[in-house]
Amino acid sequence: MADQYAESHEDGGRIRTPSIRWDETSEGPVLLLLDQTRLPAEEVELACKDVSTLVQAIRSLAVRGAPLLGIAGAYGLALAAVRGHDVDEAAEAIATARPTAVNLGRGVRRAHEAYRAAVAGGAGWAEAAAVALAEAKALHAEDAEASRRMAEHGLALLDELLPGGGHRLLTHCNTGALVSGGEGTALAVALAAHRAGRLRRLWVDETRPLLQGARLTAYEAARHGMAYTLLTDNAAGSLFAAGEVDAVVIGADRIAADGSVANKVGSYPLAVLARYHHVPFIVVAPVTTVDADTPDGASIEVEQRAGREVTEFMAPQVPGAGGVPGSRSVAPLGTQAYNPAFDVTPAELVTAIVTEYGAVSPVTTDGLVELCARSRQVTIS
Repeated sequence: MADQYAESHEDGGRIRTPSIRWDETSEGPVLLLLDQTRLPAEEVELACKDVSTLVQAIRSLAVRGAPLLGIAGAYGLALAAVRGHDVDEAAEAIATARPTAVNLGRGVRRAHEAYRAAVAGGAGWAEAAAVALAEAKALHAEDAEASRRMAEHGLALLDELLPGGGHRLLTHCNTGALVSGGEGTALAVALAAHRAGRLRRLWVDETRPLLQGARLTAYEAARHGMAYTLLTDNAAGSLFAAGEVDAVVIGADRIAADGSVANKVGSYPLAVLARYHHVPFIVVAPVTTVDADTPDGASIEVEQRAGREVTEFMAPQVPGAGGVPGSRSVAPLGTQAYNPAFDVTPAELVTAIVTEYGAVSPVTTDGLVELCARSRQVTIS
């Protein structure tokens, strides 16, 4: 596995590594991913030279987050095409690597359809592969712009709901630049508030069992100089009870047609707490995360992950120690574990869904239909 990793890039004394990038090397094209399983200990790129490596990276959460998975899916299809591999087989393997995040399949299909259209139009292998790659790069750029717009709309909504600034925001999992072609979804909104001088405190759920909040959101918040505090997931209730939370802002991996939201497990309890304490619960996601083909929350396929993620405590690799990220058992041998990757929050608990095309509030099927129709009439540039 060692030869799959590339060196990180230093900039101004601090390591700055993109979450995903395409590179042309002497050995052929590669898709380079910032390996998120090794954060925050070190920034190292995983070089994907074939689809099987990418699929493993997706399943292991080396690359994660709905928008970024869509980008990775499109680049993965292009990688198969450029390297002359079976494109149809690659599309199936990548799209099914994780079932809940709708953006993954959509990114794959977008590049696949561009490739097939080029072939149907008489293009040769190399030309069709170049078309697929151009489509992946276009999706990457569009997601960066969508991120910028979500941040604007999200901050405007916060200022409307919470006049006076001094926002104390609670977030769950990781929704920043590590999940996006830009600065993220929910965390991009918090970052916009920070830059505007209106963020008083970012409360960061640690996000068990894989600690995406502790390892990744805290890592991004620290880099941006945000005022943040880490808490265990089960401490959130005491924060609400103390009146220390002004709004909850989270991302989404799939939004059903009725407005139900699938997000990292632990999101639904926050929505219940927020409703009880009369605190806005805001979901920030690109419009591509809305899935009209999934009618309601009960129809969302929730990924079940390995029990060892719960029965063992995973730790990232320590720089200079060698080897791979390790783990330590925290439960008796043979303990069964329930480990859904996501839970589903019903629409009635969601104050607003913020997208790059604006916000929907209240969250209803008709509102989402109107939003999606509007998105098809507007081109982000």
